[in-house]
Amino acid sequence: MMSKFIVQDNVIATANNIIANKLLFRIAIVTELITALAVIIPLSLAFYLILKSVNKNIALFALVLKLTEGIIVAVISLLNFVALQILNGESYLTEFRPEQVQSLIGLFVNGRNAIYSIPMVFLGLGTAVFFYLFLKSKYIPKALAVFGIISYLLVFMQSLLNMVAPQYATIMIIQIICLTPSFLAELIIGPWLFIKGVKEQ
Repeated sequence: MMSKFIVQDNVIATANNIIANKLLFRIAIVTELITALAVIIPLSLAFYLILKSVNKNIALFALVLKLTEGIIVAVISLLNFVALQILNGESYLTEFRPEQVQSLIGLFVNGRNAIYSIPMVFLGLGTAVFFYLFLKSKYIPKALAVFGIISYLLVFMQSLLNMVAPQYATIMIIQIICLTPSFLAELIIGPWLFIKGVKEQ
């Protein structure tokens, strides 16, 4: 939803989009916060409880990675809320001209892809580790577990690439190769776990 506000290479236009659609921006912030608190963290805890019997230390490592992801996403949501308050508050404009404030906030929001590469690193590695434990446990079919590992390792690598060489990470074909499998994995493995559950050995 946040992407709707972004105007590439025009930070002022991005800030103006936020000002013109404050309610929608607030909804986007709340959506991200709910994702962190009601999806990422509970799902990570559920995976840990299921997989700690396979290898408690590795499961704990994956849990820490996933909890870190959720915390970072929540912090980014907080920063977006602070950005909105800065755009709204006249007291903040006494030291800076309005266009300076808009440029700063627009720059922050336009840098969303780069900023989100940080929690995506934890998402990719943490989820890949969980699927490694699924592979060892044989709780789900081997093919699904391997697909999950590969899918989220690609997310992990794409996130690192976005931090090291963003000019390559934004190439469409690279994004499709690295991000599409994880989307498919969620569509396939999520319903499988929900409907079939895990097979206890």
